[in-house]
Amino acid sequence: MTRTDSVPTGLTLYDRTAETAAAAVIRAYSTSFSLASRLLGPRPRPHVRNVYALVRIADEIVDGPAREAGLDELAQAAVLDELEQETADAVTRGFSANLVVHAFARTARECGIGTDLTAPFFASMRTDISTRTHDDDSHDAYVYGSAEVVGLMCLAVFENAGAERPGAPSPHLVAGARALGRAFQDVNFLRDLDHDSHELGRDYLAVDDHSRTRTDVLDRIDADLAAAADVIPFLPLDCRRAVTAAHDLFAALSARLRNEPVDGRRVSVPASRKATLAARAWLGGAPRGARA
Repeated sequence: MTRTDSVPTGLTLYDRTAETAAAAVIRAYSTSFSLASRLLGPRPRPHVRNVYALVRIADEIVDGPAREAGLDELAQAAVLDELEQETADAVTRGFSANLVVHAFARTARECGIGTDLTAPFFASMRTDISTRTHDDDSHDAYVYGSAEVVGLMCLAVFENAGAERPGAPSPHLVAGARALGRAFQDVNFLRDLDHDSHELGRDYLAVDDHSRTRTDVLDRIDADLAAAADVIPFLPLDCRRAVTAAHDLFAALSARLRNEPVDGRRVSVPASRKATLAARAWLGGAPRGARA
């Protein structure tokens, strides 16, 4: 007897294929995030992957591949505009021919992610095309759009995935999500300082203008990590382990950035250490730096 009742068809098959495509993007681009996402429960996991896949695609438009394909700055901006419009349209109508956009739109519709978060994100991506050096104000605006709102999108998933209708998260969770996003972004800025400067011609931190040092940036990162650590225990249980693992990985990166010489190499955490941090988070360990 041939069984057909368990084989997805139509929109169900398309939705599942879109989620598979989003997961493939994450596996290809980030082993650390892929590891952390596996610690999420089945309720939030596909939605977080959907968010990060769209973020990754937008980032690639402005960070090299589009230029390598022959697109100048105007063409890159046009492609980014098209992606933003397609995303907005898909959230409204519930369908996109772009599988990654379709996956994100499903998540946005279920979890209450609107243009109040996607518009600042695309604005920051657009900044990468035209802005080479950031001051304090433009750094903060860029980080809000490129990282803090991504944290808020994930928070919307943590709070609303599977709910009958999405609701607004509490202010202290919002503050924690923003702090963690800031810390992640500034860690990556420090890790990529040499590449951003020499390959992309960008300076996000202005650490060489004598008004700010690497230590200043690391102090800010550690303060944001500490603030986030105090909030993580209030997240839903099926999200807490993954966020703890990600938090502790970036805390380890911050420590390495503080202790290792500046020689142009990209600082990383060994795979064995990543596995230890993931195991500790899986066993319910509190985030590093959390106050009792």
